[in-house]
Amino acid sequence: MIKEFKEFIMRGNVLDMAIGIVIGAAFGALVKSFVANILMPPIGLLMGGRDFSNLFVVLKSGTQPGPYATIEAAKEAGAVVWPWGVFVNEVVTFLIIAFAIFLVVRTINQMKRKEEEAPPPPPEPSAEEKLLSEIRDLLAQK
Repeated sequence: MIKEFKEFIMRGNVLDMAIGIVIGAAFGALVKSFVANILMPPIGLLMGGRDFSNLFVVLKSGTQPGPYATIEAAKEAGAVVWPWGVFVNEVVTFLIIAFAIFLVVRTINQMKRKEEEAPPPPPEPSAEEKLLSEIRDLLAQK
């Protein structure tokens, strides 16, 4: 069983998949940071200085009545909140990652199409044709 597991792990497809998952996770973290720290702050500033990661609706007040300055403060007070700003950040993150994957798949498809469109190399002459060519060349030398 250990031998079979080792053979399974050492297959190229499994290693490629593992590498893809690790790179994908790192890319996801990078995009999430980009959205939260680079992209959304200027958009929030243009929309009146709002921090999207802290936009929420109080569905039910907690033990201490609101208003609450942050989502964390509302949760500490026992309020039930709907953090829709965090969802907006996640949607933007998803769209950026989906677009990046689209570009990769599109590039691979274009490369495959070019490969398919390339004319096949001319077939090699048969053994008889090679022999006849040699005979012709010998006769031409005489």
